[in-house]
Amino acid sequence: MDEFYNTIKLNGKSYFGDDLIKFCLDSIEDKSTPEWLKSIYNFILEWLDDSDEIKAHTSGSTGKPKTINLKKNYMIASAMKTIEFFNLQSDHTALLCLSANYIAGKMMIVRAFVGGFNLVLSEPTGNPLKAINEKIEFAAMVPLQVSNSLQEIISGNKVRNIIIGGGVVSSELTEQIKSAKTICYETYGMTETVSHVAIRKLGDEVFKAMPNVSFEKDNRDCLVIDAKDIADSKLITNDIVDLKSKKEFTWLGRYDNIINSGGIKIVPEEIEKKISLLIKGVFFISSIPNEKLGEEIVLVIEESAPYVIESFLSAFNALGKFERPRKISVINQFPFSENNKIKRTELRKILKSSKVIHTHDF
Repeated sequence: MDEFYNTIKLNGKSYFGDDLIKFCLDSIEDKSTPEWLKSIYNFILEWLDDSDEIKAHTSGSTGKPKTINLKKNYMIASAMKTIEFFNLQSDHTALLCLSANYIAGKMMIVRAFVGGFNLVLSEPTGNPLKAINEKIEFAAMVPLQVSNSLQEIISGNKVRNIIIGGGVVSSELTEQIKSAKTICYETYGMTETVSHVAIRKLGDEVFKAMPNVSFEKDNRDCLVIDAKDIADSKLITNDIVDLKSKKEFTWLGRYDNIINSGGIKIVPEEIEKKISLLIKGVFFISSIPNEKLGEEIVLVIEESAPYVIESFLSAFNALGKFERPRKISVINQFPFSENNKIKRTELRKILKSSKVIHTHDF
């Protein structure tokens, strides 16, 4: 690998080549080093080895988690896109507050190698900005971290730009940070695309392509990604989109999540978006088997959350006839992946089992 990508600045201190390798090895062997830091150092060692590829793990939100190999030159190309988009300079500071076990965390480290800026290492907790006392130019977070860091984000005193990935940003969260001084962006991407390939400023409907990326649709209305500098061939996704142009699209939902109720195809993510501002608390739209309809739409909530069941009626009135849930199912706990994505297939299995605590008919 080019020597340029053997140097990184961590927490204000620069490390290079053999010294960086020794630092990582010593830190990993030190019993006092927490696991989240060890995962960072292990990735750095993998980045510096002689292989042209990195092993990465998919989240498992849409199926079984799997290990894939990513080319290092693709990761460098992806990093350059983000560095160019945000005009990141070598005298800037970025924040790593995501697990280095997954692509979002790995790419923050690669961007620091490529961009030469300082990378502050923070434990990937629910509120990573709480302990940060320096000005951050750029950070990547999941929606839960953003929600827990609202005070710091709205004031804009700590972070200038945040990209949000790893899950859909709710309408409620978008509304909460609409007037924030920190500029927040929602990203579209996955492990296979080496982080994000499209981005939109929070509040905008349309995702716009990153440099050297273009889009088309297949016969299912699912997005097809063409990005020759980060992938060997076009990538066919299961994301249903409204394609505006080769460079822009609106995300609607996942093809594998479609509910077929009486021959009407329903995208649960679209229903969730329509009523997200009308229901306080976390909920998801799913389905259960129905003899006549095939599938029956249900709204799923957790037992411990303080919901007022009657208030859902006004939310349902905002939906079309075929979109309205017929039942509200109460379960003990939502099945989330390790990086906080809802496992919809597992959720449907819970609804079919005896694990449902009780059901309200509407």
